[in-house]
Amino acid sequence: MVYSRGEVYPRATGRRHIDKRSAKSFIRINDRIRAREIRVIDENGEQLGVLPPFEALKIARERGLDLVEISPNAVPPVCRIQDYGKFLYEKDKSERAARKKQKVITIKEVKLSVTVDEHDYQTKKNQAIRFLHDGDKVKASLRFRGRQMAHRELGYQIINRLIQDVGDSGIVEFHPRMEGTTLHAILAPGKKVESAKKPEAPKPDPRKTASRPVETAESVPTPATQA
Repeated sequence: MVYSRGEVYPRATGRRHIDKRSAKSFIRINDRIRAREIRVIDENGEQLGVLPPFEALKIARERGLDLVEISPNAVPPVCRIQDYGKFLYEKDKSERAARKKQKVITIKEVKLSVTVDEHDYQTKKNQAIRFLHDGDKVKASLRFRGRQMAHRELGYQIINRLIQDVGDSGIVEFHPRMEGTTLHAILAPGKKVESAKKPEAPKPDPRKTASRPVETAESVPTPATQA
């Protein structure tokens, strides 16, 4: 059976047919359903009531479909009469769509040095804030070279200054720590950054404002004109 986009998915019709995908996701079908009683839903979404599995399976085979357990933890378990191959196809399709919607958080690195000048520092700071606003984590790293290892406090001062200057744009996930000759800290996007986008207030309808007459000093009657 061929469906949209030219994709083909199989039908599970044999009594001893065991689909590898069903074994992987623990989906019971047809004669693999072991419950004494099941609640049955047909292919149109209508309730057929609580039946023994063999009766429900007989109905499914008469309609050329499969009996699929969709809610094994319910009491009694819920099964649906449907095309098992189509069920797997739609399930995989929905899972792929859900994965596409997930936000992939990456870690962007900002490299500093003990001898960083003010202009370069400001550039790195703005870069870190931009990464955090984009929803990414930031790894601030500073590598000591040669005799700079004797003045590690200077590196801590620079990293701590960056954390302070970032402010509410980020929160410290890993405080500054040494790994070999490199000092690094990791910042995650702050809560205020995540909730920064608020819905705009509705704009007034220009037609309503234009239809209302504007009162001026000439249009307001005075006691003399009233007399």
